[in-house]
Amino acid sequence: MDALKKSIRAGTIAPVYFLYGPESYLKEEVAEMIKTALFPSESDAAANTHILYGPDLTPGELVSKASEYPMFTQKQLIIIRQFEKIKKPPTKELQKQHEEKFSRYMQNPADFTVLVIDADQIEKKEQEKPPFSTLKMYRKEFPVIKNPDLFASDRAKSSGWEFEPDALKAFTAYIQPSAREICHEIDKIIMYASARTGLKLITAADVLDCVGISRTYNVFELEKALAARNLRLCSGISLMIMDQEGQKEGLGNIVRYLATFYIRLWKLSLPEVRQLPQAEIAKILGMYGKQEYFVKNYLTYTRSFSLSDTERAIAALKETDAALKGLLPFPDEKFLLLKLMQKLLG
Repeated sequence: MDALKKSIRAGTIAPVYFLYGPESYLKEEVAEMIKTALFPSESDAAANTHILYGPDLTPGELVSKASEYPMFTQKQLIIIRQFEKIKKPPTKELQKQHEEKFSRYMQNPADFTVLVIDADQIEKKEQEKPPFSTLKMYRKEFPVIKNPDLFASDRAKSSGWEFEPDALKAFTAYIQPSAREICHEIDKIIMYASARTGLKLITAADVLDCVGISRTYNVFELEKALAARNLRLCSGISLMIMDQEGQKEGLGNIVRYLATFYIRLWKLSLPEVRQLPQAEIAKILGMYGKQEYFVKNYLTYTRSFSLSDTERAIAALKETDAALKGLLPFPDEKFLLLKLMQKLLG
């Protein structure tokens, strides 16, 4: 991804880009960078950028469009959305003709056209079939973000900002792990934090204020209350989170956060894991970048939870998640929450 952006910024533009995967925001960002690199003005870009859709044209028709000379400039940009739904010709014979035409073009694309072909997730077996297999040399994958904390940290750095460890923990706990959501929220936080003078540092207070998290009733305070084994405080904090975020959504967020919390404690139940260097423990716990700072917290928490406590908690969270998904009956979310807390600390 970084290498792709670097080459575009340097003005090295390929004749074809095949961008595929579920992270549509990042694909749109790359297409916008290509457009900016190709055209000196917005008017040139508007006149020579064409957006087409896979369901509306066959591979052969796409080639015909790409082979037409631009009217006003030396280059034209053609963006194909929903390429995974490219229209099929009505007969097998025509399909073969279109596939051959598409293949010939991709082997020798026009020098006056830049094709940006955008597709959603494509199954591996489909990637080996035409027309997708023909685009293998141009393929750039945009998979689901697996480490949102690392992505958020890198994104902030690209704007000259840095997260404090507590801020990054708060941010990734409450933001949906999608590029669009993460990037929009970081932009908002930077605008807010820019009012301060001094270092370009995103603090926990910035995140709490901008994302709308209560400073008193949040999953971090709940984590501390669990470690203190305070049932009343855990229940009270959880109920306030649900009041703030919505009953079902709030409880869902609590379950998601605590599932990660207890799975990490379960992994730390092995003495040989606890004896490893902190960086190695962080990798095992799925903690990257500045989250490594919190490994010491988890090592401390292991004194408050036995292996049987942890396994019982994971089973209770699994049951609560099943109820929220409609697989088990329950009277209401508050009852479900209080029952969960009793099982966690009973």
